[in-house]
This record gives sequence, C-alpha cells and structure tokens, in this order.
Amino acid sequence: MLGATTTGPSTAERVRSACARAEDAALAIEGSEPVLTTLHHLRSNGEIVLAVPTESAAGVIAWRPTRSGVPAVLELTDHAPLPLREPVRSLVWLRGELRPVPASLMRPVAAAVAAEHPHGALLDVGHSTVLLRLILSSAVVADSTGAEPVAVDDLLAAAPDPFWEMETSWLQHLDADHTDLVNQLARRLPPSLRQGRIRPLGIDRYGIRLRIESDYGDNDVRLGFAEPVDDTTALSRAIRVLAGCPFLNGLRARS
Repeated sequence: MLGATTTGPSTAERVRSACARAEDAALAIEGSEPVLTTLHHLRSNGEIVLAVPTESAAGVIAWRPTRSGVPAVLELTDHAPLPLREPVRSLVWLRGELRPVPASLMRPVAAAVAAEHPHGALLDVGHSTVLLRLILSSAVVADSTGAEPVAVDDLLAAAPDPFWEMETSWLQHLDADHTDLVNQLARRLPPSLRQGRIRPLGIDRYGIRLRIESDYGDNDVRLGFAEPVDDTTALSRAIRVLAGCPFLNGLRARS
C-alpha cells in the first residue's frame, strides 16, 4: 500500500487513538489461549486496566495470593468504520507484566477508571468479570506503512486525536451522503490511483485518509490539511477547502 507522505499524527498519537477507538482486544499469556477483554483503559501511570471473564485463564491471576505478575501482550485491532475489502486499519501490541487487582481494590479501581472512561463493561466487574493491570513496558503499531515501536514515555505524554469519538459517524456520513465531496478529494490523487473504488478510511486533526480499492490491490493515501485543526467547525472547513469546495454545506453527522 502507498504510505502517507504528508504531516500526520505521531506514532504515539496513533497508538493512543487506536487504544481509545479499538473495541477488539485480546490478551495473550504464554501457555494459554488468548482471552478477549471487555475493557482496556490506558492510565497516565503506565498501566492498562483490563476486564476479563472471571472463569478465563487470565481471570485466575486475579485470585493469586501474591502481587507478582506474568509476561503478557495485549493486541488491539482498529477496524475501519466502513465495510472495506481489508477492514483492519492498524494493529497495536502492548507488552508488559500482568498483575492482579486485589479484591479489596477492585471497586475503587473500577470507579477510578469510570471517572476517566465511563464504560458499560465496568458494571460487570465483580460479577462475571475481574480487573487486571498490565504494567506497560513496550508498544508497537503496524498499519499500511509498516510496523513501528513507540517509547512508553512518549505514549503516556501523547493524547488521542480530539475527534476519535466522532470519527465513525463522520466517515459513515461522508461515505453515505457526500460522495460528491469524496470525488472532489479524489481529484487530488495521482491519476494512477483514481482507477478504483475510493472510500474515506480515517480522519484526524491533521488530515483525511482515503482507501482506494482496485483490481490491482488496495492503496491508502493521506491528504493533509493546511494546518492541524482542533474543533469540529475547523475540521469541516478544512475538509471542504481540501476538496476545493469551501462553500459547500458543512458536514454534520446524522444523529
């Protein structure tokens, strides 16, 4: 696939955004089958709080009498919000030491996570799920441009893209109701890449990514904004300017 050549989010920002967006996460511990988590939340202290089924192999760790951990890897899958031929946009591997959350601290930790990241899965903690902590030691992200590591300190200092929560509705709205705008954006592509189905793949404060699906394979291209944007008004305007249509109606995702 064709990699991005314009300014975009840092590797740390990409990982933080993927951590915030990804619904699918699997926890791998040597000697047992991967366990799907119902919650993963990266905290500023470098630990990832995980919720796993109580009866799973990982869940057993919660009831160990000691606080010693075991090596583990959390794999996050970031899927495109549109039905594409290749739906996976990126994979993130977070490696560290898996430790139990003592039973006496289970509810306080759940409350602390809820204050930062309200999630329905927290309601099951203490019933069908238990909490674990993955003390982060390394992170790697892989996408169409290749694989790249990111230092833990850089990851903790970065923030998710400000539009990560609304990205899905924006892209679906753009794809369903603004094909004219997508076609205008496509005019900025090299002629060799215009022969295929062009779909919006991702959007962030730095620009928009397009996926071109053709008989010759898939290509991803980033079209960068003139400057990073920080609010929805600026984002809508930046997309229209990029498409060469500054007076089109703004993009408003359907509720």
